[in-house]
Amino acid sequence: MTHPRPPSLTHPPTATAPAPGRPALRHPDRPVALITGASSGIGASTARRFAAGGWHLLLSGRDRRRLEQTAVGTSAVVLPADLATPEGPRGLARAALEASGRIDLLVAGAGIGWAGPFTAMPHTAIDEVLGLDLVATVHLVREVLPAMVEAGRGRVVLVGSVAGTVGVREEAVYSAAKAGVAAFAEALRQELRGTGVGVTHLVPGPVDTPFFEHRGTPYQRSRPRPTSPGRIAGAVWDAVEHGRDDVHVPGWLTLPGRVRGLTPTLYRRLLNRFG
Repeated sequence: MTHPRPPSLTHPPTATAPAPGRPALRHPDRPVALITGASSGIGASTARRFAAGGWHLLLSGRDRRRLEQTAVGTSAVVLPADLATPEGPRGLARAALEASGRIDLLVAGAGIGWAGPFTAMPHTAIDEVLGLDLVATVHLVREVLPAMVEAGRGRVVLVGSVAGTVGVREEAVYSAAKAGVAAFAEALRQELRGTGVGVTHLVPGPVDTPFFEHRGTPYQRSRPRPTSPGRIAGAVWDAVEHGRDDVHVPGWLTLPGRVRGLTPTLYRRLLNRFG
């Protein structure tokens, strides 16, 4: 089944007068992207890629200093926010709309991880991972989406993980959160058919970013090898340009899900050996 998709968002939209009660558009000739997790890693690289492509950027994260470093040389607006707090997503959405008048693209990249035996995982860590990686993402999309639907155009890019596809040992809660993101993306995509708003689910493997340092456990697997955040940023750009629904980086990461669907027993044998 094919779904209608909006025109490419990498081309500037036609300027129109703001709706009554809405702030005037600060950059009417440039599309606007709100990028979370933009203080480092995938978010920062994605911000630089879209800045080079002529987008106006709204950059969010918890570290203002690093956000300002990401914004150097661009016209980006820095919007520090803690999305893990109850009012974080709503506050960020309001600040973003006040700063720009609209949001054409949301790249939801904020997230944290935790690695170790599930039986040793503190309850507070469970809440933190689920709260930021899944719950806050859902709430932020809920706040941003109505304006996109009203405008009849836009795209939401949800950053998932291969862990949400295969389930990674000693990353049970992180895997659960990212599996939730995957299901949310698919369900939301179905609801938005015909609205002009698209949903991209980005599934990267390990990426060479501070993510592993921040979670306190280094990446120790020999395969798959970490890819660069710049490659992920390029995949986000391509997904927005071409209206892609699902993007895996590298591309062979589609295989585990296919094997799981076709031969679950073989899949688990392979996972027990290599997972």
